[in-house]
Amino acid sequence: MINSTLRSELLAQVDKRADELIQLAAHLIQIPSENPPGNSRTIADAISAYLVRQGITSEKLVAPGGHVNLLAKLGAERPGKRLIFCGHTDVVPAGDRSRWDFSPESGEVRDGYLLGRGASDMKAGLAGLMLAMAILKQHRDKFSGEIVLAAADDEETGGEFGVEWLLSQGHLRGDACLIAEPSSALYPTIGQKGSAWTRLIFRGQPTHGSLAPIEGDSATLKAAKATVALQRLFEMPVAFPEDLRSVLEVSQEYIRRNRANPRTAEILDHVSVNVGVLRGGSKANIVADQCVLETDIRVPFGATPEQVAAHIDKLLAEVGLKRGVDYEAERMAFHGPANYTLPSEPIVQAVLRSIELVRGERADGVLQWASSDARYFRRFDIPVLQYGPADLPTIHGLNEKVLVEEIIAAAKVYVLTAVDYLTEGK
Repeated sequence: MINSTLRSELLAQVDKRADELIQLAAHLIQIPSENPPGNSRTIADAISAYLVRQGITSEKLVAPGGHVNLLAKLGAERPGKRLIFCGHTDVVPAGDRSRWDFSPESGEVRDGYLLGRGASDMKAGLAGLMLAMAILKQHRDKFSGEIVLAAADDEETGGEFGVEWLLSQGHLRGDACLIAEPSSALYPTIGQKGSAWTRLIFRGQPTHGSLAPIEGDSATLKAAKATVALQRLFEMPVAFPEDLRSVLEVSQEYIRRNRANPRTAEILDHVSVNVGVLRGGSKANIVADQCVLETDIRVPFGATPEQVAAHIDKLLAEVGLKRGVDYEAERMAFHGPANYTLPSEPIVQAVLRSIELVRGERADGVLQWASSDARYFRRFDIPVLQYGPADLPTIHGLNEKVLVEEIIAAAKVYVLTAVDYLTEGK
């Protein structure tokens, strides 16, 4: 743990530079980086320029498709562990801008909130990591090891050319990682459900629509039967891991307190399914020869995407649909098992201690129903968790925002976590 004198000094530094932090976050929001279409060069340049002003050099690494990722290192010359600070630079599209109460690139502070697309997900968190790097540079003699800031692109479309690319190409390595993804103030995220996004392509036999249902074989009817049958994925039996049982209980209690529908707590240990796209047919008076379903399926802890795929075939067979005859199934971009970091990991303990010091309240790691770049770090055996400032209901929605005080508090957690983790056992 950090001694009280150093802790007070670090916290005072964040308070002293709080205005700089908010201006930095606002500047990042004002730089368009919607993905798609994906253009990360301008925001990577801005991050690099800030770090240079702090005396920190960085390197831009361009993945296929022109995705610009940035790495900055602090303390590489010293022995010890390597901690990764990670954030993504891309944001989801703003959608219908006429429905926003302010510009998605606002960056304005109003009524205590920082406004704009990416305020919560996750430019404010990224700004907090950047300020933490600047402050930690001034206290380089207080900890061992190395801190690597990874400002990655492409998270919002799967991360293939962001974190996954950095790790698979050997550009990014570490002993632990803290991602500044949005979270609750007292509940960092230590595990995410898996994904089994699936495209189902139904085939039929076209004929004149006036002859249906006696003649022809409707692909849209097959898709409709499948849409109803897929809802039963929620009932699929799952053997939840015992080493996560206590975390599940804390997570479900947290969800019950914070969601309007208490049944939402069940989502963590069940398969969820959303038929987001149903596209088929060509004309009302033609029996459809093809219909496509695109599904967002999330895989709980204790199950695998392969088990879910087999269960889909079983459910569709029960309504008379046979793979290879009536339909084909294709994997979509988001696909992988549920993954988690145990609460006993040193990085988790360091984050929890830091939150409790900053907030003065107990903190607990929880599980998340969505997915993130964390899955790639775990695939490379790097313990990881997520903690970042957020106004959770506005993420990916209209009028995204985040409380200024939450941005400052998160930055304090980042600074304390780095020193705590890197001085452990020193």
